[in-house]
Amino acid sequence: MFRGVNGINIDVKGRIVMPTRYRERLGQESHGNIILTIDTEEKCLLLYPLGAWEEIEGKLATLPSFNPAARRIQRLLIGHATEVEIDSLGRILLPTLLREYAGLNKKAVLIGQGKKFELWDDEHWQERRDQWLEEESSTDSGLPDELKLLSL
Repeated sequence: MFRGVNGINIDVKGRIVMPTRYRERLGQESHGNIILTIDTEEKCLLLYPLGAWEEIEGKLATLPSFNPAARRIQRLLIGHATEVEIDSLGRILLPTLLREYAGLNKKAVLIGQGKKFELWDDEHWQERRDQWLEEESSTDSGLPDELKLLSL
């Protein structure tokens, strides 16, 4: 499981350094191959170990091709999916089009989300996080019933 929030820098060539604590697991699970794609609901990127992505891609491929919503998701997720390798220094080159989509500049935030990571522009992450915290502190946050029963 990938978890935690990590502040990272993007160098002038558009590379990030994967935090050391994730590198070994990524090497074991996917031989350092990662799939980057866009998030369709937020301006951030999703980073998957190759094996985890292949499972998702297989499920996406079985969606009905005559369903417009299914085709849209296939075009967006599979169409933007780009395979990258972690180099010997732990760096990943972020393709220009994906960096532009997510508004990634110099400072970013890498967030572990279980089987994947999200990569956010630092400023955009701060804004969205604050907004979500505000929404959760309201009296009726609209949580699903299953989450209301969860004890943390």
